[in-house]
Order: sequence, then structure tokens, then C-alpha cells
Amino acid sequence: IRLSPAARSLFDEPLAIAVQGLGPRQQVTLRTSLRDETGELFQAYARYQAGDNGELDLARCPALPGGSFCGLEPMGLLWALQPRKQYWHLMKKDVQSPFLLQLEVFEGHGESPGRLLAQAQHERVFLRDGVRRVPVREGRIRATLFLPPGEGSFPGIIDIHGLGGGLLEHRASLMANHGFATLALAYYHYEDLPKEPTELHLEYFEEAVNYMLQHPQVKGPGVGLLGYSKGAELSLAMAAFLKNITAVASLNGPVAITTIPLCYKGKTIPSLPFDEQRTKVIDSHIFDYSELCLDPFQAPGNQSLIPLEKAEAQLLFIVGLDDHVVKSKYYATEACKLLQAQGKENFQILSYPGTGHCMEPPFFPLYSIGRHPLFHKWAVLGGERGAYSKAQVHAWPQIQAFFNKYL
Repeated sequence: IRLSPAARSLFDEPLAIAVQGLGPRQQVTLRTSLRDETGELFQAYARYQAGDNGELDLARCPALPGGSFCGLEPMGLLWALQPRKQYWHLMKKDVQSPFLLQLEVFEGHGESPGRLLAQAQHERVFLRDGVRRVPVREGRIRATLFLPPGEGSFPGIIDIHGLGGGLLEHRASLMANHGFATLALAYYHYEDLPKEPTELHLEYFEEAVNYMLQHPQVKGPGVGLLGYSKGAELSLAMAAFLKNITAVASLNGPVAITTIPLCYKGKTIPSLPFDEQRTKVIDSHIFDYSELCLDPFQAPGNQSLIPLEKAEAQLLFIVGLDDHVVKSKYYATEACKLLQAQGKENFQILSYPGTGHCMEPPFFPLYSIGRHPLFHKWAVLGGERGAYSKAQVHAWPQIQAFFNKYL
């Protein structure tokens, strides 16, 4: 097995996979395996036929039907990884350690693996050499700052995740590899932060903005915000109410305050009303909550709407067209219509078919059914594996280009 890069690569980088020394037109099955930090196993496999010269290059050779994917998919063995345990989500808690990828080549196309012909191991890492990980416990802020290699000042981004709380670092660490000083910010259910807050305070997020702007390695005069789901909603609210927000990338985010009311300077924006009667039952234990919330563009929902017309930042809405948690396409489109009516042009929408609510960096496997953080039941998140993998690969450099342009 020949890999390039040979021993280790960044998780969001492509990996070239080839097999040499097979017989002419020999039929083989390739399998990848990866264990997450809890020991749960993820696997993908694909059926191939070597060329006349006994070589097999996944960049030129299509996978045959019968595996986890088929067709010309050089990275299929990574994006098609599926958990053995039903509905399990591939997460990375400790970005300082790599994921270890096992590759195996088996003889033939049988239902059970044939003779093992070759195997290799490869590390998928989250931190480029020289990227520094700095835990931040300043004032009320609970976060981790990732600084790119070198002494210079870097464009600064605050990365905010969705409901569920805690501190997730995988996206921020990968962004730092691309030259951004990135702060992964926790806002509840972490250390001494409130476990189940009844309201959130924008002053906390303002403190994080000020921390970044005072940091000697963050290039001002403003910062960028990268938010997913509830984190995207908070990022849009920050852009509407706070100074020094230059650019916001919203990944499948609402444009109204949802689930937890938001307070700032003594005023409260109520959360969008929802009606549990609008829940759809997919089967006995899986639910679709996509119609749950009332429309924020019509009363009584509009008092929860974020006043985006106040935002001076550039806004990038990234929406999955198969999002079953947030009506992200509808929200982004209607919000941009309102901005346009005010004569504003500070927005763009990128929409992706076959992409559900989860929008991770490239090569994270699809997570299409997951625990709803509010109702704690299995919920449809949406998405289809092949389309989602293409969306990830397209959106990730778009996000970086957007921040490079405006920061």
C-alpha cells in the first residue's frame, strides 16, 4: 500500500491511496478501520480491480458496486466510514492525539474478507507542526486558543458550536492550520459555566471578542465568527449587537433566538416559540423536528428575530438543503431578502443538496440520525453520504477564503 503523505496527514487533507504488486486485473477489497477515543469502531470497504500492470490507484480507478460506495471516489474509504454501533457520531475530543487509520487489502470480492494481502497504518492529525494550543481561563471565558506557527499576527476567529454545550476543539484546531488564530469558545455545560442555562448573556461573548482583540497575535481591527447551529445563531446576534465583528460564517444556523433566551444590557430577546405537536414520527423511535418552531418572520415569532440589519459584518450563510433540524435554507433566504430590502449587500448564501444539519470539516463521516439536544430522542438530522462529502470539500476552502478576504 502506497500512501501520500506517507505516515501522517491533517484530518482535512486528502490522502492519496494506491496498491502496487497485484496481479493483472486482480480483484481485491480494500477496507479502512478507525477507532474513536471511546474505542468504537468505524469501517468502510470498497471493491476494486487492478489495472493490466497490477497497479491500483484510487484517484484513477473507480470502486465497483457492492461496497460502502462505488465510482471514482479517491477519498471514499475515509468519508464512507460507518460506526459499528448504530447512530454513533465520530467526535474528536483530544486534538493533540491523532486518529489511527488502518488500511487492509484482501483477495477477491467475497462477502467475508479473503486472504490478507497487505496492510498499512496512517495517522490523521488535527494540529500541524508548530500550531500552539493555549487553554484560556480569563475572566469568565472558558476556551482554547489555537495559534498558527510563527511570530506574526493572524486574522482572529471565534468558533462557536451548537446545543449540547462543552468545549469542542476539532474545527478550531483545523482552522489554525490554515493560518487563523482561532478561539474555540465554550458557553455552557463546561467546567464552572452554567450546566443548563435558562438564559444566555451576550456580555460573555463580548468578553471573548475583547480577549481576542487584545491578544498580541491577533490582527485587528475586527474578528470573524464561525458558528454552527445554535453557535451560528449566537454569532449572528453578536454581529447585530456588538462592535468589531467583521465577518460571520453561519453553518445551518437559525436567524432568530431559539431554545434559550438571549440577554444584553438588561434587555431580553425571547426564544422562538415552538409547538411539539408539529413533531413528525418517522418510525417508532426516530423523530423529525424540522417543523417544530414557529415562523420567525411572522407574529408571534418575529419578536425572536435577530435584527440583522444592524450588523455591519459580512455574512456567509452555509445551508444544507436536507437540514431536518433548522429550516436553514428558508431562514437564510428570508433574512437576506430583508437585508436586500434595506439596501444591504453584505451577504451571500452557499447551499448544498444532500446535506443535513451536521456540517463538519472534510472527511468526517455523515451523521444523519442523532440525539436531539433538547428532547433527548433520536432525531433525523438529514443528509446523504456522497453529497455530504462533496459539500464538506467545497465549503471548507470557501469558509477560509471568506475569512481571508474580510479579515
